[in-house]
Formats: sequence, structure tokens, C-alpha cells
Amino acid sequence: MKASEIKLQKILEGTQQYVVPLFQRPYSWERQQWDNLWDDLIELTEQEIIRPHFMGSIVTMQTNSVPEGVSKYLLIDGQQRLTTILILLAVIRDRAKQNKETNKLAEQINNTILINPYEDGLEQYKLQPTQADRPDFHQIIDGDSPNSEKSLINGCYRFFEKKIRHKEIELTSLKKAILTGLSLVSITLASDENPHLVFESLNAKGKPLSQADLIRNYFFMKIHVDQQEEIYAQYWKPMQNNLADGLTECIRHYLMKDGLDVKQNEVYLNLKDKVNPKNALESLEDLTKFADYYQKLIEPHQETNKSISNCLMRLKRLEVTTVYPFLLNCYDDWMKEKISIDNFVEVLNIIENFIIRRFVCNVPTGSLNKIFPSLYSQINRETDKKFMEGLKYVLTGKKYSYPTDDKFKASLKEVELYGTRFKVEKGKLILESIEQSFNHKEKVSFDNLTIEHIMPQMPKGLSEDWKKSLGEDWEITHELLLHTLGNLTLTGYNSELSNCHFSKKKEILLDSKLKLNEYFQDKKNWQKQDIEDRTEYLADFCLKIWPYFGDASQKGTVRDTVRGTKPKAVSVLNKTYSVKSWREVLETTMNIIVDLVDEDKFQELVEEFPRFVNWNDKKPNTKKLKNGASIGGNLYADDIYSFCLKAIERVGLSSEDWQVEI
Repeated sequence: MKASEIKLQKILEGTQQYVVPLFQRPYSWERQQWDNLWDDLIELTEQEIIRPHFMGSIVTMQTNSVPEGVSKYLLIDGQQRLTTILILLAVIRDRAKQNKETNKLAEQINNTILINPYEDGLEQYKLQPTQADRPDFHQIIDGDSPNSEKSLINGCYRFFEKKIRHKEIELTSLKKAILTGLSLVSITLASDENPHLVFESLNAKGKPLSQADLIRNYFFMKIHVDQQEEIYAQYWKPMQNNLADGLTECIRHYLMKDGLDVKQNEVYLNLKDKVNPKNALESLEDLTKFADYYQKLIEPHQETNKSISNCLMRLKRLEVTTVYPFLLNCYDDWMKEKISIDNFVEVLNIIENFIIRRFVCNVPTGSLNKIFPSLYSQINRETDKKFMEGLKYVLTGKKYSYPTDDKFKASLKEVELYGTRFKVEKGKLILESIEQSFNHKEKVSFDNLTIEHIMPQMPKGLSEDWKKSLGEDWEITHELLLHTLGNLTLTGYNSELSNCHFSKKKEILLDSKLKLNEYFQDKKNWQKQDIEDRTEYLADFCLKIWPYFGDASQKGTVRDTVRGTKPKAVSVLNKTYSVKSWREVLETTMNIIVDLVDEDKFQELVEEFPRFVNWNDKKPNTKKLKNGASIGGNLYADDIYSFCLKAIERVGLSSEDWQVEI
């Protein structure tokens, strides 16, 4: 077995062919993997000097071929990566063909990367996927548009075609990033090795060779053979046993604690820069120490200090692993007694406050991975304040978008705290925190409590009693306020409450020992105004639980309502469109969404908000969008504003990506 680090260009150029063996599964990458690759490539195109981006390993074995044929290799591991890259290069080629200035680029990609131009039949293709994938793959490589069938091969092509079309990226830069910026560990098997057994060992239980495996081997290549067994048992094995599949991510965050921006596929390359024969053992000892802290971050119950354990558990529920590099440094300071227990607890509370407020205000989470790796050194470098004050000072800087009280409270009226698992956990944490703020003399257990909707979800439709109770605009009320704070509570009687009318729900909820549910004591009905009033009431608790820690003089004013206002323009993804009414804001926003998302994603909006967007053009005052769908008529400005906020959030945009000028 021969292994070497190699750029992707070296693998693809030349007259050769990679054949996926029969024992391999068909192409299986989906949107998540495509998104990750695209994000990595965009970052590479933005670098002045491209630093190699490690994207895994590729295992091949040369096969016997007739003398006049191309050199053929069995592609034992790495077919998902290679197939995706070739489809993306085909997209770049096809886009380049559309412009005379880039025709040469199209020919270059086609004749040097995608095909063997002087070969006939199947040998002209650089890659031969499994039989099931070949028709779709060949059609794309031949330069034909993918057929209409919903295969992953075709889906991959359409995904990257849309990304390139909307990004308007320079095709030459993108091609360069792929061929010279992406690197792999190329492992070539000897002719007497069994490729099937190798494939099984690389993919035991469906898991490919990890970067942690490569890192382990790299470490022990630097340690004397006489010490390897003892050091492995003392340092590496405990980490591997405790963290298992999470070890690679642990090492990534360990490297990031020093301010490095380490991508998930670059862990191995970054560690290689850090470790040499002279410091290998010292580096492994240090990694082991921080791996112990890391385990407590991901499994807070292992932390013996109850106060810290509770704070870590709350952060874990927020699912913000991007804070780990910063917290590893804080953990080390606590262990070295540089900060007290109270200081560490305060640090954890500040981070929770920062994350909760940004979540409620739909501030992009993508920027968090740029904030926290350098935060620790930034506090010490840029401020002469004590650590805690320095932390608050840095996090409230303009570039970190820490929401003011006005923005936080306004967003609490709109944010949905239910609908996806990601939201449900945060919603439950917010409701639990409000309940805890009542300072019960006896501890309340939340283990068996779940979120209950007062106005019920009723996926098959609201009952006639609820429609009558909610009033003429019941559809709008249900679509916009169903998952908002004012309509949610905690209960252990979720199944009993089910879709009962409010009077019955109130009776059961008042039997609860939760202070949250005492609110319903004087309520006779549950309508739009009641939900909005309760949201206002609960929002005041949130302002006290997660108080603003920035400069009070920087607080702005957020408009309570847009009703009665006249919009001038709407900005989406930094492009501004003139509008004259809120109806035009709705139309413009939805037409942009049509361009941004696929049909399935758009259909989700139709199913969830039929009063605002649907396929029925016979309703009064409707207006058609560019894809044939219709937007509803007779809508108030407040309702349009609220719906647009929810729609842009559904398609992956943030509050900063969509702005209305009034």
C-alpha cells in the first residue's frame, strides 16, 4: 500500500479512467454534502494565496488493461467526492460555453479533465460510476442537460448550476480552486491486495477513514517505536474510547482555540503544521488535556461542579458547538485557577445570553465560527479591561450584531419557537427559563414536560369551534401566531389537551403547578389579541433573564408596527428593489424566493402559509408570481411583514438579508 498527499489536479489530468467496483454503493451525496463543498470552494476563491484544502482520502488500485487501452484504476474509496467534483466541473464547462470569452475554458475542462478526448466508447470517460448511475452521469459529461428524473446525479448538477448562476462567480477562479486548492491523501494498493477486503476495512459499519485515523498515524510516526505502545495506552486510547466519532471534531476545536480557522476537512493538514518529531509527545499530552475538557463540554454531566455542569447543559441544548474553541481556553484558565468558579459561570451565562438574543433576532449563525476561535486572544489583545468586562466589550462590538433590548423584544413577538427540532429545544429552554424565574421554593422538574400550543396545531384543519373563536381572520392568526411565544406553554398533559377548545384546555392547565399557566386564570377566550398580549407579558421576563450587557446609550428604537406606513424599497441579499406598497413588498420578496429555492422548498411555504401564497388564482385580489403561484389579497401591512420574516427564515436567509426601507 502506497500513500501520498496529492492535489486533485494530479488525479484528474492525463489519459486514465477510474472505475467504481461492483461492491460499491451508488452515488449517495445529497444537499448537505454539496453545500459543504460549495462553501469550502467559495472560501478558497476568496483567498489571495490558496492554501490546500484537505477533502479526505482516495483509495485506488491499478487494473490490467489491454496495451492500447487507457490506464484503469479501481476506485475503492472516494467515489462520492470524485463524482461530485466531476459533475461540478461539467457545470462550469456548460456555463463557460455560453460566453465566447470563456469558450476556451470550456474546451480545456472538457478535454483535460472530464474526458479522454482521443479514446472511443466508454474509455473516453474519466470516471465510470456504478451501473445504476452511468446513464445520468454520461449524459452530463456528454454536455447534454440532465434529464427530468429526480436522481441524485441530476440533483447534484442542478444544485451547482443554480449556485453558480446566483453567485455570478468567476469561472476560472472556481476551476482553479477545485484543481489546485483541493488535496487528498491518495492511497494506491498493490496488485496482490484484496480490494474488497480493503474497502470493508475502510468502511467498517459504513464509516470511512477519518482524519483522526490519519492524525493518530502521523503522531506515532513521530514517536520512537519503543515508546509507542505505552504512549498509545496512556494518551491516545482513552481519547479514542471517550470521544469515538467525535475525536476529529475535538481536535479541530483544539486547533481553533489558538485563533485558527480550521475547516472540517483541514484538521489533518493543520495538525501537521503544528507537530514535529521534537514536540510530538508534548503536543499529544496537551491535546489529551484539552480533550478531557472537550468531553465535559459535550457531556456536561461529567463535570462535577454542579453550577458549571448546569450552564454547560444549557449551552449544549442551544447546539452552538462553535463556542467550544473559546470555552476550551476558559476551562483551562479555571483549571489553572486564573479565573474563579463564579467567573467561569459568568462567562457561560454571557455566552448563553449572546446566543439566545441572536437566535431570537434571526442573526446569521454562520458568522459564529469566525467570532469564537479568535475571541479569547482578541479580549487580551484589544482591551485593557478585566476578562469579564473585556468579553462583554468585544461581543457588543458592531460587527457581532448583539441585539439591543428593543430589537430583542420586537423579535420575541415574531420568532417561532416550534416547528423543527432545532427550534423546539430552544423554545423549551426559553419557557423553562421563564418558569424558573418565578423562584419556586421547590425545584420544578422539566424532564416530562413538553411544549403545548394553546391555539392547537391541528394539521388536518382547525375545528369549527376554534375558527369561530378566532374570528374572521382565523387563517392569518393561525398561520402567523401558531408557534410564537404567546401561544406556547409547558405541560405534562399534552395528549389530554390535544385539540381541545380553550375552555377545556384552561381547566387542565390551571390544575398545573406551573406559574406559567396561572396566566390563563382570567382569560375567557383565546384570540389574536390574547396571544399578542401574552407574548408582551412573557417578553418582559426574557429581558430580565437575558439582560442587555452592552452600552445602554447604543440602544436604538424598533418600530412596534408597520401598519399605516408606506414602504419605499425592499433589500434582499444586498440588492435593492423599489416598491410603492406593502403588497409590492410581498410580491417582490416572494419572486426572489422563487429564484432562490427549489420547487419542494417553495411548496413547503405554500402548505404552511396558504393564506399568503397558494396555487389558487381564482381567489379575489390575488396576484401571480413568476412561477405561477399566487399571493393572497386583502392583507394588512403587519401581517405581510410578519409573513415575509417567516418566509425568508424558512429559505435560510437571516434578518440581515431582508430589510424594508420605510
